[in-house]
Amino acid sequence: MLIAGALPAAAHALGRAAVEDVDVAPELVRELDLAVLLGICDFVGRAAAQVALPADPADVVPAADRHRWIAGHWVRALAAEGWADVDGSGLLRSVRSPRRAELAAAREAITVSVAGLGYPPALATYVLDSLRALPSLLTDEVTAQALLFRDSELATADAAYRDNPVNRYLNAAAASVVADLVRARGGLRVLELGAGTGATTADLLPTLAGTGSDYLFTDLSPLFLRDAAARFADHAYLRFRLVDFTEPLEPQVREGDFDLVVAVNTAHNATDVPDLLRQVAGLLRADGALLLVETCHEHHQSLASMPFLLSPRPGGRPVVRTDLRAGTTRTYLTGPEWASAAAGAGLEQVVDLPPPDHPLAAFSQRLAVFTPSSKRSRTP
Repeated sequence: MLIAGALPAAAHALGRAAVEDVDVAPELVRELDLAVLLGICDFVGRAAAQVALPADPADVVPAADRHRWIAGHWVRALAAEGWADVDGSGLLRSVRSPRRAELAAAREAITVSVAGLGYPPALATYVLDSLRALPSLLTDEVTAQALLFRDSELATADAAYRDNPVNRYLNAAAASVVADLVRARGGLRVLELGAGTGATTADLLPTLAGTGSDYLFTDLSPLFLRDAAARFADHAYLRFRLVDFTEPLEPQVREGDFDLVVAVNTAHNATDVPDLLRQVAGLLRADGALLLVETCHEHHQSLASMPFLLSPRPGGRPVVRTDLRAGTTRTYLTGPEWASAAAGAGLEQVVDLPPPDHPLAAFSQRLAVFTPSSKRSRTP
């Protein structure tokens, strides 16, 4: 049984051990944010100089239909920093014009900050390439996936989701949680949603080896499933299935109760987070657990890449949020918003890491573990 008092301390200890060789300067997170946003500011400003202002940001920056929302998202971030003026109707009235020297300094700051935060050089290359490619990304001449998985390699994705201090900490802490469950009951029935490249899966599997566990690895992408099947071929207890959790889960899973549901950097893609959590609660055993890793604040450093990954697929339906993000372009929930949505689904939080005073908290990525409350009502 998960023990709320001991579990967070044990998970935090293993997370710290995974990054004890790294000295992270949290102020570099802000420096990286501003450097990336300055590059976006320059791009928007040059586009704005070609049109009559005030104007709808979507009409200022040429974009494919599925990406038209992104310009407004950027302009709101620029306005929040005082770099753009937006009127009450959301029209862009003016935008800052960075000097060449500032832009050169920003490019250097991206490289220095990425290195100082413990990320591999591949991530700085990806960020700079994304900024250069903004016009082509917006018009779909280049896709964010092509930049992230250049030449079908995972080096850049691993730099973003695995080979860095914050993800090493989070993955080690997550593995500690899974190990605690294994000690309590032996083999586990595990469902991972939106498993992607398996960056976290790889750190969870050693705790499950030889325990008689069953692990259902799911994703929306057949490519990820194929690659994961090859990457984890030595783990016979893994199964792979195409699952779209923006659709009802139970008909796709059809497995009964799970001891553990894992969702790493993916649950925010649900159009209605409280509904997703209610569905997950309905798939858990009474003593099961939901393990989430989520970004709880949208940093400017992600604005040159992440929005393109969140746009609807070509020819697909527009993404319409029906939860507390409805009517906005927000991507992420805050930590308290996740806790509230989970409570509404009959789940109570037993882990929230890293602690707020830890340097890695500046990244705004959090490990949250929820267990069914004694008062929950199961979804039929």
